[in-house]
Amino acid sequence: MSISRKVEQCLEEQGIHYQVVSEGLMPVHELKSASTISGEVVAINVMLTDNLGKLQVLMPQDTLLNLSELCEQLGRCLQAVTPEEQERLTNELGAKSLPAIPSLYNLPIVVDAALIESEKIYLDSGYDGHYIALSNEAFKKALGQADIGNFCIPVAQLTDSIQKNDRAEIESSIQKFTTLRIKQRLDQTLEMPPLPDTAERIIQLRLDPNADTGELAAIVEKDPSLASQVVSWASSPYYAAPGSIRSIKDAVVRVLGFDLVINLALGLALGKSLKVPKDGVYGVNRYWHESVYTAAMAESLVRAITADSRPCLGLSYLSGLLHNYGYLILAHVFPPHFQLVNRYIEANPHVNHSYLERHLIGVSREQIAAQLMDSWGMPEEVVKAIRWGQSQDYNGDHSEYAKIIYVAVNLLKAKGLYQGNPEPIPPQLFADLNLDPADAESACEKILDKKDDLLSMANNLSQ
Repeated sequence: MSISRKVEQCLEEQGIHYQVVSEGLMPVHELKSASTISGEVVAINVMLTDNLGKLQVLMPQDTLLNLSELCEQLGRCLQAVTPEEQERLTNELGAKSLPAIPSLYNLPIVVDAALIESEKIYLDSGYDGHYIALSNEAFKKALGQADIGNFCIPVAQLTDSIQKNDRAEIESSIQKFTTLRIKQRLDQTLEMPPLPDTAERIIQLRLDPNADTGELAAIVEKDPSLASQVVSWASSPYYAAPGSIRSIKDAVVRVLGFDLVINLALGLALGKSLKVPKDGVYGVNRYWHESVYTAAMAESLVRAITADSRPCLGLSYLSGLLHNYGYLILAHVFPPHFQLVNRYIEANPHVNHSYLERHLIGVSREQIAAQLMDSWGMPEEVVKAIRWGQSQDYNGDHSEYAKIIYVAVNLLKAKGLYQGNPEPIPPQLFADLNLDPADAESACEKILDKKDDLLSMANNLSQ
């Protein structure tokens, strides 16, 4: 089945002439927006709600839904429907996602003007790789009495340039904000929170080529919470160590190894330095779930790379553990704006969060986190991985670590272990890493097999 029978019935009842287009026959994904590809555009559906009821929004795929602008135009306070409600609607239609079909839901419709101006519109059918092609005339007929507005921003206007100066952008952002003490908070972000004492000692130990297990154990043991978590980590079924783990030295020597423990301890110490609400979709539980999955995925991918071109295993693991540290910074330093960012993420699941953050606060979480990590003296490999792990185009210093994170996150998204829609992984990126795509998929399957053990470990960290 290429499209839902209910979708077919909806179009046929309105007398709409349409054509089902398969991605395999036509590269629809190459269409960007109505303003860039000769009048052809892909349309997606976003379902919003408030106390007045639900609303169907149709918009170009490669744009950002400016939620504040739409709410102002309509005089409403809209937000995305819950994931549970979206799943219920999808199941009712027998689709994989919500089709972008006008009148299908018997709801008021708002459509972005860019779609009206397009010669040909490819509607998301609700099935991956299949689209419903309509002429401009047929699309207008299907819309009926829909409201038309201008409330979308082309993603191309918000893209992250490798040539930009992060420090300058952060300082520029400081100058623009005058409300909610955002200026003061951004100023402080560049210098605080101070590096936790345990983390500072671990960083110094990492720089000592003669450091040994005893010195690492002594540092970790001075932090009872950290020591307990390292022992718990080593005792997890994920590592399947024989016997019981009785000490930090035991965890290092018998199970985890010096390199993994020093990076794990550093990641945990930093992760505990910021206070974020525990529960909810955007609580610290989710942060640790995705951090642990990404760290394990990064480790698994590195092991799949041939030894002569393999990045450092420990630094790859640490990069995975800290790749989303900027998430904690946003939640800790900018609570009101963090909530707004999350509303936009919910309404724009098709857009990378960094674009949304740049639109709303002028900088991305990756920019802020990388600056903070650099000021703390973290390894340059980790700083670059955090800064560019969302980009498939970065080819600068230590790019292999950023690429490992990009592959890890998008493989996890494709398997449902990480929130958000997966972005394509270019073949060249695999080639740059000397990583066979089949080996990467096998590495991902290993993580899936161990996901319950990893989830248990992550839950322990969020306590």
